[in-house]
Amino acid sequence: MSRQICIALHDVAPETWPQCELLLAMLDDLGRPPVTLLAVPNYHERGHLLAAPDVVRAIRRRVDQGDEVALHGYFHRDDAAPPRTPRAWLRRRLLTASEGEFSELSSSDAARRICRGWQEINDAFRPVHGFVAPAWLHSVDTWTALRDSPLRYASTRDALVVLDGMRKVPAPAITISARSRWRRTVSRGWLRLLCRTTASLPLVRVALHPVDAEHADVVNDWRRALGALLEARAALTKSRALELA
Repeated sequence: MSRQICIALHDVAPETWPQCELLLAMLDDLGRPPVTLLAVPNYHERGHLLAAPDVVRAIRRRVDQGDEVALHGYFHRDDAAPPRTPRAWLRRRLLTASEGEFSELSSSDAARRICRGWQEINDAFRPVHGFVAPAWLHSVDTWTALRDSPLRYASTRDALVVLDGMRKVPAPAITISARSRWRRTVSRGWLRLLCRTTASLPLVRVALHPVDAEHADVVNDWRRALGALLEARAALTKSRALELA
């Protein structure tokens, strides 16, 4: 099967783990494709992942069965200087709900969080090769910090990026925004459109979020879409997809 799909579960943390379990159960019902679990070391500073042994054990079991773990920021919260322009406010506050942690960080701040997060997550779930910035927002300095880090790849909304040489592998992300009713309504049509318009591409990604599990209609939409995608494509972790790219 020449076409491939990478499925990522975002925002993996103790606070979100009940919703994550529901989405993973849905995927298991669809044949248990490998998943890239995007782990947040200290989600919104509400509890460190490594201080939740039940969650750590559950993630380790998934890794033993073929999933991988990638670093997904450190706090998953944009605490940089306030936006200085209307466009920046729209991007950092409205569209991404103030969660674009790396959107405005300096290289030293980005490097500090990436290094700390990688050390913690890699010690628990090694090997950890990937980084996904919350909301896919990176400052220029974040890319500098990533190139100097032990990580091998990062993700943007439209591609996987091999950090050694900054080679981009096109892989658009199919996702739903479920934070409000109007977003869910729009996203349902957007999901169908994205599945159609990306059907001929060699590699696509699916981005699931814990909030998706809180809405039965969203879960049903995902179940239908993923069922069709998995019939047409081979599922791989991001690391494996890049090995073959």
